[in-house]
Amino acid sequence: MKHKNLWPALLMLAALPLVASCGDDDDDPVVKKETVDANGHEYVDLGLPSGLLWATMNIGAAAPENSGYYFAWGETKTKSKYNWYTYEHCEGDQHSLTKYNEYADYGTVDNKAVLELSDDAAHVVWGGDWRMPTIGEWQELLDNCMIEWVEDYKGNGVSGRLVTSSANGNTLFLPAAGYRSDSEYKGVGILGYYSSSSVGLGHGGADNMYFESSRMLDMSVYRYVGQSVRAVLDAE
Repeated sequence: MKHKNLWPALLMLAALPLVASCGDDDDDPVVKKETVDANGHEYVDLGLPSGLLWATMNIGAAAPENSGYYFAWGETKTKSKYNWYTYEHCEGDQHSLTKYNEYADYGTVDNKAVLELSDDAAHVVWGGDWRMPTIGEWQELLDNCMIEWVEDYKGNGVSGRLVTSSANGNTLFLPAAGYRSDSEYKGVGILGYYSSSSVGLGHGGADNMYFESSRMLDMSVYRYVGQSVRAVLDAE
């Protein structure tokens, strides 16, 4: 795992370390094998060691290239503004956390390190056995797949990361949906911010998977930031 720093949504990203994960094929392969679970949402088997199955699109999206909904970490509903004042699990700032905290200087201490299912947007919105991936499961994706930046996925003008399994060649696409801060959309088409269910270092942040055209890595981001959610299913 890379060393994580706590980054506010508006912080410059130039100092982040580089993670090499790009393939050489410029073509946009299509998903070769997908199926549908009991709740009617498509997933793909990437042949991962854990057997984890990944959804083919973001929560709230109608197609893989759609951005979908944005959720603050630990929240299960969208909203018009994303900041500490509107964040559900604090009382106005990062030093007044009411849940998922291990530091007395940052609010109520409960030492919870992973989201409960009642606070998991993937589970609450899609139901069934869907849930958000841990940061370790995101890392498994990086370790077992080729991940390349594409500018024009399937000719629809959407940029993002194409994930191709090293085990079976199946793919999924992660659109560069950016993020939300206050009422604004930031970095759409340039950046990807995908939540995990892991708290990580805490201090008002939580682990996510971040990417742009040149790098993809795990990092901590303030919890109030609106991010994309990609759901997973455990192997049966």
